[in-house]
Amino acid sequence: MHKFINNCTGVILAGGENTRMPVPKSFIEVDGKTIIKRNLETFGQLFEKNYIVTNQPELYAHLDTPMFGDIYDIRGPMTGIFTALFNSSTEWIFVSACDMPFINRELITYMAGMRKKYDAVVPESPGGQGGNYAEPLFAFYSRSLLLSMEKSLLTGKKGLKDFLTGKKVKYINSKEVNKVDAGARSFINLNTPEDVNLYLHYRIY
Repeated sequence: MHKFINNCTGVILAGGENTRMPVPKSFIEVDGKTIIKRNLETFGQLFEKNYIVTNQPELYAHLDTPMFGDIYDIRGPMTGIFTALFNSSTEWIFVSACDMPFINRELITYMAGMRKKYDAVVPESPGGQGGNYAEPLFAFYSRSLLLSMEKSLLTGKKGLKDFLTGKKVKYINSKEVNKVDAGARSFINLNTPEDVNLYLHYRIY
């Protein structure tokens, strides 16, 4: 019997306004398969339950995956994460943005093993001058954050990185990430046609 990551649901955030891309980012094809289909297949190997948070369910109905719309009409990814936590029947969710074509199954499994005693597990990518950038759209979140996240949203504090300050967060530094996911390819996201050309060598018209 396949062993899933325990007590966790996989969530793809399919929000965002898509203003810089002529097609929905989720449906960019990589090796003949859309990003969202690729990622749902990866999630299917990791989590017993998976769903999509989107305010455009008509775009994703063909994927035969449960969907939830944002609970609050407040723009930003924290609203999607809050919606996912609110609807989750598991203590944990793993969140990925819909425009990340190279998510790494081994990195997700590695991060899952770090959840004990924490409210979130967030990896980091290399930043300038030897620093690191948190990657909160490729991370584990616990339902213990639900009420504080709702309060932040309702008081206009929508920034995920600021929200996580002072919380019990396990940060996985970029060197550690690189050992599991060489080049930290999991964090590549496609926001513009230039990104598509750079990472996929494929032009979208």
